[in-house]
Amino acid sequence: MMEQDPLSQLRDIHLPQPGGFWPPAPGWWVLFAIALALAVLAFVLVRRKQRRNRWLGVAKRELLRLEQSAAADNDWFAALNRLLKQSARMRYPERAPESLSGEPWIRFLLETSPKDRVASRPVVEAMVNSAWQPVPGCRPEEAVAFARVWLGGQRC
Repeated sequence: MMEQDPLSQLRDIHLPQPGGFWPPAPGWWVLFAIALALAVLAFVLVRRKQRRNRWLGVAKRELLRLEQSAAADNDWFAALNRLLKQSARMRYPERAPESLSGEPWIRFLLETSPKDRVASRPVVEAMVNSAWQPVPGCRPEEAVAFARVWLGGQRC
């Protein structure tokens, strides 16, 4: 018989050391790379949209300045039409709106207006014609209200 029991010479079960949080598993690296790519893409798209719509902020500030200096004279209406043409040129460059005047310009404004085109027609006609008539046929408040609606509906 053996003096010593061979089972008593065995050591107890040793559990492995728990893994640390670093380095992460390959799946986490892939997930991090995808999240980073999506964040960069979102940043680029938002930045591009902001740059493309910078003209809208400038146009709204100019409209506010015109509203504060509202006067029922043809110079004021000419400045308002100029502002709308500059904005239209930025938003619709393929349609060359800066070359329009008279009835084509009125049609263009009504076609690109976001709402209430039929009700806006007399105001738009009077606004466009007031730029060259000796006595304006439109009130500045109505023209500013239409311009605000027209600019408010412009989105890129």
